[in-house]
This record gives sequence, structure tokens and C-alpha cells, in this order.
Amino acid sequence: MTAGSIAQTSPQRDLRLNLVAAFIVLACLSQLHTLPVAAAALAAVGLAAAWRRPGPQLWRRLLHVEGFLLLLFATLPFTLPGQPLFSLGPLTASVEGVERAALIATKVSACVLVLSALLGAVEPARLGPALRGLHVPEAIVRLFVLTARYLGLIRDEARRLQEAMRMRSFRPGTNRHSWRSYGHLVGMLLVRALERAQRVEEAMRCRGYEGRFPHLPQPSPTRRDWAGLVLALVFGLAVTIADRL
Repeated sequence: MTAGSIAQTSPQRDLRLNLVAAFIVLACLSQLHTLPVAAAALAAVGLAAAWRRPGPQLWRRLLHVEGFLLLLFATLPFTLPGQPLFSLGPLTASVEGVERAALIATKVSACVLVLSALLGAVEPARLGPALRGLHVPEAIVRLFVLTARYLGLIRDEARRLQEAMRMRSFRPGTNRHSWRSYGHLVGMLLVRALERAQRVEEAMRCRGYEGRFPHLPQPSPTRRDWAGLVLALVFGLAVTIADRL
């Protein structure tokens, strides 16, 4: 690889301040206790994400999260005691339960939008040097980079195993045969993941791996990066103060 190719593949922007800004906003959003402030924060984050004109992948990712959050509205109102709202057979939903589910769903949606807007389009391999630049322990950096790198491969392996099961006329159900088949699927996936991990470790050692990944020096933060960090600080302080009033 020539010096010119290295320069072309080097990161164009410093991601360290993006990580710090995302951490600040997520920390502030996670501490909100009032639903109106959380809803206002979600609206502000949604407008900021839409202003950047993201692709459809951002909204699809948010829809996937919302599907899981629907479980909160199906369970939390019936398990949290409080003022009765309505009854469904022997179960009674409470106003406090609905408000708590709405608060959690709002905060989670806002956090997903923040992560997708700031780091959604970033390759996982580029986050490793940024984490190292923030003096994150090397063991955590290695774990994150390898997990992000090979999670997709394990997902592809699981997809191939599922296709092989369908080719053998497997039809999922709620019977013992289906649960046993899924158990075999998980076991085979773990075995193949372990074998792949061993091959990757041997290949890394053959290439002189000594516990640290080689990386290019990080570029200096630009004014735009500093401006984004300041905006994140202002936004985090604003929602925190509004929530405490």
C-alpha cells in the first residue's frame, strides 16, 4: 500500500468529539423524569436528524426499535400500580403505567435518533481509533472492534443455517420438535463462531499481532466538530434544567 492510498483511506473527520457529544446527550436524556420535557427533546432531536437529510435506513432502524417498545405499552400499564385507567378482563391498566411506558419509549426513541444521526453512518472500524484517542482501555477497544467486525459474519452464518433448515422442510411451530431444532441451531452457531474466532486469532498471530491494532493518527478537530460539541452541551443542559423545574 502506497502513501497515497493510505492518505486516501484515512478518516476525513475526527470522531472523538462526536463520541463525547453523543455520550453527553445520551446521559442527559436518560435522566429525564417528566414526559413533556422528554417529548420536547424527542421533537428537537427528530428535527435535527431530519435537517441532516438521512437515508431511509435511519427511519427503518427507528421503526424496529418502536416495535420492541410496543411491548412496554402491553405490559407496564398492567404491572405498575396507580390510578385505574381501564380494565381488560381481570387486568387493570393504570395511568401511571401508561405514563411510565410513554416516558421510557420517548427517551429510547430520542437516544436512538441521536446515535443514528451522529454515528449511524460511521464504519465500526473507524470508531476504534476514536475510542483509543479518548484513552479508552485497549481491551475494551479490541472487544468493540472485533465484535462490530464479526457480528455481521455471525448473522450471515445464522441466515445460512436457517436457509438449510427450510431446505429440509422445517416449519417453525410451538411443538417440541421446533424448540429442539432451534436449540440445535443456537448450538451449531456457537460452535461455528468459536471455530471462526480460533481461525481469526491464528491469522492475527501470523501477521504479528501483539495486542494492539495498528492505526493512523487522528486528524485535529475542526471548528464544526467543536461547534457540535458545544451544541450538545447546551442541549443537554437545557433539557436537564427544564426537567428539574
